[in-house]
Amino acid sequence: MTVHASSELIDDTLQRPEGVGAAPARAVWKDYLELCKPRVVALMLLTSVVGVLLAPFEAFPWTAMILGNLGIALMAGGAAVINHVVDHRIDSIMARTRMRPVAQGKIPVNRAVTFAVLISGAGFAILMGFVNSITAWLTFASLIGYAVVYTMFLKRATPQNIVLGGLAGAAPPLLGWTAVTGEVSGHALLLVLIIFAWTPPHFWALAVHRKAEYAQAEIPMLPVTHGDAYTRLHILLYTFILLAISMLPFITGMSGWFYWVCALVLGGRFIQWAVWLLRDSKPRAAILTFRFSITYLMLLFVALLMDRYIFDAFLY
Repeated sequence: MTVHASSELIDDTLQRPEGVGAAPARAVWKDYLELCKPRVVALMLLTSVVGVLLAPFEAFPWTAMILGNLGIALMAGGAAVINHVVDHRIDSIMARTRMRPVAQGKIPVNRAVTFAVLISGAGFAILMGFVNSITAWLTFASLIGYAVVYTMFLKRATPQNIVLGGLAGAAPPLLGWTAVTGEVSGHALLLVLIIFAWTPPHFWALAVHRKAEYAQAEIPMLPVTHGDAYTRLHILLYTFILLAISMLPFITGMSGWFYWVCALVLGGRFIQWAVWLLRDSKPRAAILTFRFSITYLMLLFVALLMDRYIFDAFLY
């Protein structure tokens, strides 16, 4: 994975979602769970688990798998809560986000901030106390990168926000790897590079679909500042870059032929969706490209695991 000051000038009637009055419903545990963006965190944890399982180890790293991923999940959830807090005015304008708990007023800002500090602090303590310090500090750095550098500054400053801020969201496989080994590895950085290259076409496809809402909220996403055609072309270009980068685990000997075939097929399909989006030749191509990009990343990382634990054992 922006214009905060100007968004405060938007009329309060635009900020309040339909059906939300002066006395919002009382928050329940599901609202606090929603603050943590559980679906996003689940995808991050998949890549973190892959980092754990691809790292070199002799005995199975139960501590890294369980406590490492718990700490990473808690800190990722804390970063997501801060995102809700910082963006609550913008969220209340956009149809996609206006029912979020802070935007609705179901959870006050001060309570959300307290919740973010508590779960982030718990995650950091778990990583520092039971895993290792490098994972704790790298996870903290990614939290700052997403919640502060991206959400507070880049998102409101430049149409390249998601490119520059994508590094924080690309960190989980590195964090899983360091939770096992206690050190940064070139192969772990390859996994980070894959997610870093995946993030722009993934998010820009959504931005094309939600262009009018980003424009209303005065967020300078690429389709708002440069137009749909420019953005669609860059989505296609980035899918070619992503395909090339996804070959690196095979080229460097990190993975075998099974992964290479899967990466080629999945990358080709992503390019096909990008072409359809560029030509506007399919109904709802932007949102469907966005949805496929999620499937792409999940399957690509599953292919890495299958290559290591199934095909590596029986075929190579």
